[in-house]
Amino acid sequence: MSRKKNTLTIRDVAEACGVSVSTVSRVLNDKDDVATETYEKVRRVIAEMGYTSSLAATSMRSRRTNVIGILVVDLGDPFSLELFKGIGTAIRGTEYDLIVYSGGRVAATAESGWERRHLSRLDGSITDGVLVVTPTTEDLTAISPLVAVDPHEHNTLPAVISANREGAIAVMEYLIGLGHRRIGFITGRQGLVSTSHRQQGYIEALEQAGLPVDPALIQPGDYTRETGFHSAQHLLALADPPTAIFAANDQSALGVIDAASEAGLHIPEDLSVVGFDNIPQAMCSVPGLTTVDQSVSEMGYVATTMLIKLIQGETLDEPLCKIPTRLVIRDSCRSIK
Repeated sequence: MSRKKNTLTIRDVAEACGVSVSTVSRVLNDKDDVATETYEKVRRVIAEMGYTSSLAATSMRSRRTNVIGILVVDLGDPFSLELFKGIGTAIRGTEYDLIVYSGGRVAATAESGWERRHLSRLDGSITDGVLVVTPTTEDLTAISPLVAVDPHEHNTLPAVISANREGAIAVMEYLIGLGHRRIGFITGRQGLVSTSHRQQGYIEALEQAGLPVDPALIQPGDYTRETGFHSAQHLLALADPPTAIFAANDQSALGVIDAASEAGLHIPEDLSVVGFDNIPQAMCSVPGLTTVDQSVSEMGYVATTMLIKLIQGETLDEPLCKIPTRLVIRDSCRSIK
């Protein structure tokens, strides 16, 4: 008795073709060590058997899977969650599905280039194109289209960024306007465009105001709350501590608030704090966190539409898309004039 089409397995295909399961697997994965005659026979048998529900079979017949891959360091990070909202909006009503690979938070610091491993699995077989979020390396290559969100500093891929430098300048002008002269800065994850551009904006604003750039006020960060906490502790322990701290993202800024609370300081009476991103937690924090809105969900939407255009063979008008930012003033800062 023959099996129903929806219960077909790779073994059924192998038996029908008179080849091994491993040979069928290699054809499914587009390996180049299968004889052309065998490759075509396997493809033909899969189509004849009606293995249309198989992602790999669809890919072999049309060279398309209608799947977009996403490589992201941390699935639970609020930035990623906001990004997924925009990605979901972009694919709604289209023929595309999503597959997400996470490198785990350790990948951001201990294993630069983890994306290459996953790309080798996705590229040209499972997905038609891949979104790479905050990549840890600049030398990513693939057969299918790639688009980066918050790319590496030496990026060569089509990418979506926010107006990081302009947003940082807006923060600094606001704090300086409130009378702050010693302003601490906690950087982002090293290697990213957002990190270098936000620090650039911090320095430029100080210089434009005629204020010194004190290296002791610049502490390393990695966009996590934990590191924001420890960097803030270091800043608050200075002999002449800052009266305000600008953290390169909201998670780090929430870590600053934690450190201030542990030190017995009140926000904003004793310390003003500003973040960057405008994730939902920024509005819900106590006090509400002043931050820079970089329209994270819009970044996800734009990056996905760019990738779909590339998959469909279209040319991008601009390979680098910059999303505007705006300062969102809440209750975490005060004037000290």
